[in-house]
Parts: sequence; C-alpha cells; structure tokens
Amino acid sequence: MELLCYTRQPKEDEIYGNRMAGSMHLAYRDQDGKFRPFHHNEGILYAKAVEDPSNGVLSARSMKSPWLFAMKDGYGVAAVRTEAEGEKDADSEGCILFFTSKDLVHYEEAGLCRLQESGFIEEVRCAYDGERQLYKVCWKSEQDGWTEGLIDPADGMTVVSDSVRKADVPEIAASTVSVEEIALLEGVVPGNTIKIPADAGEYLSKKLLVPVCVGMELSEHGPFRSEEELKNVKAVAAYSDGTRVERKIDWEKKDQGIVKGRVHQEHFPAPFAEYRADPVCMYRDGKYYYLATNDADDNHTLYMRCSDTLEGIVTAEESLFLDSDTYPGIGGLLWAPEFHEIDGKLYVFHAATSGEFFHEESRVRKLREGGDPMCREDWSEPVMVVKKDGTPLCEEGKVISLDMTVFPYEGKTYAMWSQRQFLPVDQGAWLYLAQIDEKEPWKLLSDPVCIAKPEYGWENNHTYVVEGPFALEKNGQLMITYAAAAVDATYTVGLLKPVMGSDILDPDNWNKNNYPLMSSNSVKGQYGPGHNSYVTDENGLVWNFYHMRSGVDGPRSSAARRTHFDVDGEPMLDVTEELDLPERFRSFEVQLQR
Repeated sequence: MELLCYTRQPKEDEIYGNRMAGSMHLAYRDQDGKFRPFHHNEGILYAKAVEDPSNGVLSARSMKSPWLFAMKDGYGVAAVRTEAEGEKDADSEGCILFFTSKDLVHYEEAGLCRLQESGFIEEVRCAYDGERQLYKVCWKSEQDGWTEGLIDPADGMTVVSDSVRKADVPEIAASTVSVEEIALLEGVVPGNTIKIPADAGEYLSKKLLVPVCVGMELSEHGPFRSEEELKNVKAVAAYSDGTRVERKIDWEKKDQGIVKGRVHQEHFPAPFAEYRADPVCMYRDGKYYYLATNDADDNHTLYMRCSDTLEGIVTAEESLFLDSDTYPGIGGLLWAPEFHEIDGKLYVFHAATSGEFFHEESRVRKLREGGDPMCREDWSEPVMVVKKDGTPLCEEGKVISLDMTVFPYEGKTYAMWSQRQFLPVDQGAWLYLAQIDEKEPWKLLSDPVCIAKPEYGWENNHTYVVEGPFALEKNGQLMITYAAAAVDATYTVGLLKPVMGSDILDPDNWNKNNYPLMSSNSVKGQYGPGHNSYVTDENGLVWNFYHMRSGVDGPRSSAARRTHFDVDGEPMLDVTEELDLPERFRSFEVQLQR
C-alpha cells in the first residue's frame, strides 16, 4: 500500500481550525491511482501541548511539514512544531519534533531533536540508513537553505556533529503528487509518500476506515423442522474490517412452510431528544431508563424516562428526578447524571452548585431499598463527594468537579471525574481518578490523581477541557472514552486505556489515543458529538448514547447508535445505522423441513 502523509488548510474555526488542520493526516492510493483519506480526512497524529511547570498551565502546539519514513523497527515521523495557530514556536527553534510508531495507528512523541543552534526550521526529511544504522536527515532553515546530517538513535536521537554539511540539493528527494491524484482530499497540503507492507496497510484500513456490513448469514444452517427451533437462531453480520456480530431475528408466522424473519434493529432519529445533553441509559430489571442534562431550562431540572424497549426511550414520558428548589445547597447547574449500581445498590452521580458556577461539585443520590427509579421521592437527598479525610473534593470558588463516573477494576471500585482549577490560574479541566468506598460511594479511599490532560489540538480546541469519562469493558480490557475541547461544534470523544493488571492510580499505566474517535467529521450533519455513555441491551449489543448538534449553532441534543468494536476490540463510534445494517441484508426466509 502507498500512503500519503499531509496536513490540511484550515477551514472555519468551528469546523476545522488550525489545531485540527495542523496535524498529520494519512491517505492511501486506490486502484484508480487516486489518494483517499483515512479517518474522515481528519488528523491522526497531533503534537502535545507544553506545560508550564510553575503553574500547570498548558500551551497548545500544532505541526507542519510532517515527513513519514520507515525506521529499523516500525515508523518515524519528523515534523516542524508550531504554536497552536501555526506561528513560529520559540521553544522549537533549531529543532524538529519526532514521533515513533509500530503500526501507523498508535504513536509516541519522542520529543524535540535539535538540528542547529539557532534559526527556525521550515522543512525536514528523514530516511533510515540500514548500513550505518543511523538516520539521514535533511532540513531547510529559513535563512541557510538545506543542511544534511546523521542522527544516532542510540544517543537520544542526537545529530552526529561531524556529519553535518550544507547541501544545494537535499539527498532525500521530495515526493511529487499530481493535482488529479489528490483531488479527493479536501484542503490537502501534501507531504511525502511511502510504501508499506500489505499487512500494515490492511491493519490501517481496519482501524481508520469506517466498517460496513458486507453480508449476513444464519448462525445455524439447519435443516429446521419447526418455528421453535428458530427461536435461538441469530443473524451473523460480517463487516468489511473482518469482524462479525450476532443480531437477533424477529421471526414472523410461517406461510406454507416458509418462515420469514427480519434482523432486529432499534432505530433512533438523530437527534431523538432536543435540548438534552450528556445522555445516559441504563438497562435494569427488564426496563430501560434514560437521564440527561436539561438545556431547555438552563440546567435547573433533571428528567427521567423509562421504557420496556430501548427504542421506546424516544417517545417515553418524562418524570422529574431532581430540581434546583427542593434541597438546600442545590441551586442549579444540574449536570451529567449517571446511573451506577454499586454493591447491589443503585445510585445517580451528578453535578450541582449551591448557587454559582464556581461552586459546582459532584454529588450522589441513592435509591431506597425496593424503590422505583421513576419516583423522585424514592431517592435520597444529594450528598456531596468528599475526600478520604472527609473534606470537600474541591475548594469552593476556586475548583469545580463534574461528570463523575464509576467502574470496577480488579475487585475495587473507582471514580473518575473532570476537575477544573480556576484560581489562582485557570488550568483547564483535567481527568482525575480515585478509589471509592463501595458502602458509601461518595467517599474517596485514596488521594485523587490526574490521569489525563487536554494536551492534543482536538482536546484543547477553544477550551482546554477533558471531561465526561465513561467506562467500557471488552474482552477483559478496560477502556474509558471521554469528551474534549469546548462544548460547541469542536467537541470530540477520545479514548484512554490502562495497562491491565497494573496499578491504575499510576498515570504512567494509562495510554491515550492520539486521535479522536468521534468529531464533527464523523457523521455528516452531526456537529460537536460528545459526552457519551454506553448501555448493553437485552440482546447483548452495546449502544452509544451521546449528544450532538444538528447545526453548528444548534442545541445540544441526544442521539444513539450501536457501538461497533474493531479488530482490537476498541469502540468505533462512527458506524451509522445505514452502514451497520443495510436494508438488503435484513430479511431471511427459511423453508421448514418435515
């Protein structure tokens, strides 16, 4: 497979500004000789922000002129680091930014590599010299033209000083692509091309192209002699990424020995609930329950829905769960409610303020024994989350907490939440983690530790925010998806994964995807998708509930679709109903045998 590495020209700031465009994109050459984009023509590699060690404040960075090349073991990317909006980065003068990757999907930022003492570098090219086991590097500075040298990976990727020389023409030639070859790449600023092995290209395609259903078959092939035998027969959907998913079949009555069936599909209009953000859905005791932030009244109430079916949530009546008048200390900004069952008891975690925004804190309500979740009188008064010494989680007026979620890990229960320090300086919102008491889950058992910060351009677009974490488990792997950037059309969803079996209170044991799983580029007409959660239905399918906007300035509104799991068991959140289950694959006919 032949790849093209490139950046993009920025569009409107809300749609695809400098922090998104200033990243490495990848495209592949198709059979017609044209390059087609991976990942919705969106960046898959972003530069990390720089943190001020004195106060923790982050300063965003972007990149330009990325150069992709094969290394001895895997791949490398060399690029010029810039300020967030593309200006020269004083911290990077004389340096290039270097990344490594084993598979062109997951990347590690190795840091800055100094090539010269002063002057800004405008362009860089790299290639592996297998004979000397060094890397050739050619760079162009704004004043001195081209220079060449060798980089020694055994010495921290430093330049071998006696190898540096001026060059009229760089030894590493640039790739050339025609206008026709890149016509399908909106806004493309071409970089170089590279050929990769077929298996590497296949993995890239499975990870960074939206899978589509390519066929459907029965889980059993018969012969079938009665309708009773068909009750446990499933439809097995095959997808273009090589994965397979079992689906329920709704069998109809037989006609002259022929039984017709339809693959079961819940349908959710997008959106299905306007002015409802941060949605969450729970399946419990044969019923589905739905809660969401209420943007229709400036976040002064929370309403719950209940239905016998998942799809029934769309039209189910609402019942008041909580308002800003009933309890002392609950004055408004009721945000991000979540259902969590802990030690057999049902709780709702949410955020609220005693009055002002800067007093927003995480709180917990408990359902009484035998209580009805739809009856608000059956829920306790909200209790504020406290640290292990009993003091408030955050210092009122200076730090806020919100979006608390809960999950089990190796026999213990943990809470993760978003926390933002405003004073003495605004650090932006970071994700924190702590173990909690299962008997009293509003109490922490460990000190909070920061797990993630908004370091990538898609996480700090307009605002430095990571929030809305929610846990998901697949094949023994814990995963956390979370929302990032401003709560506008630039909102996105990212992925965190811990090293299983490790101490998850150690931030070094967590890995973050460099690119977003879901953004305004994922599904046409859906802007700023984010703050998602998951529910497993009675058929074993996992559904992604999230909020989005029908227009750039539209209201935050709830949407849902099935979560597809890729070849690594990671969630893919951009598989629409039309791609997931095309009409041509939905029907079956079975001839019963005597």
